[in-house]
Amino acid sequence: QVQLVESGGGLVQAGGSLRLSCAASGRTFSSYTMGWFRQAPGKEREFVAIISWNGDSTYYADSVKGRFTISRDNTKNTVHLQMNSLKPDDTAVYYCAADRSGVVRSSPNEYNYWGQGTQVTVSS
Repeated sequence: QVQLVESGGGLVQAGGSLRLSCAASGRTFSSYTMGWFRQAPGKEREFVAIISWNGDSTYYADSVKGRFTISRDNTKNTVHLQMNSLKPDDTAVYYCAADRSGVVRSSPNEYNYWGQGTQVTVSS
């Protein structure tokens, strides 16, 4: 069982930056694919960024490519999402998720464990 706790959300002006963190419990964290997803009001949960178990591979949604960076530290059981050049359209609840299969995939339905989410609000 893995428990995930996100932090780092908040209110920021357009063009600003935020760094989200996800702290994971459990000894098998280093074998899991980790992802960040987001859900805006009235919309479905969507893929933002994914990182492979060893950090060698990363994937981003087109809408955040070049602005967001996902990283992980398996020695500290943490995953981060650095968000730069934020836009009002980035406003959403951001979730950290773990896929115990270790396969890199973007569908939220494939992820086994989820955090409680952290709110990111970008004002114009």
